[in-house]
Amino acid sequence: MARGVHVFSVMQVNEVMTPAPTVVRESTSVGEAWEMLRSLDVRHLPVVNEDRELVGILSDRDLREPPPPPLMTELLGVQPTPLEAPVATVMSASPISVDEEDDLDDVVDIMLENKIGAVPVVDPDGKVVGIVSYLDVLRTLHG
Repeated sequence: MARGVHVFSVMQVNEVMTPAPTVVRESTSVGEAWEMLRSLDVRHLPVVNEDRELVGILSDRDLREPPPPPLMTELLGVQPTPLEAPVATVMSASPISVDEEDDLDDVVDIMLENKIGAVPVVDPDGKVVGIVSYLDVLRTLHG
């Protein structure tokens, strides 16, 4: 992969991450999570267990899937996710995460290679302490 100038090679994640992001629990309803995404004007919510350990990530894209047409629902037995369903049913499980001291350049590579818009930041115990999104990276680049 051809690589250009690395303006982030000397920066660490903790310099650009959003600290203490809003998180949701696995049991939070899809409807509640949707309202949080909308009201906070964010696109990603880390999903944590009762110990605040990262177990997934919820993206607005996870909630954009239109329900299947009624005929498909009937023929295939597919049911649309109800708003009362827990986010655990729609989240991306086992998300990629990074450490606060990781090089930002490496995180950008991870985001590009995996085509993801945000990466949760965890402490050594797996607890969410921040999140780095493509917007954080762009803000840093813009200066």
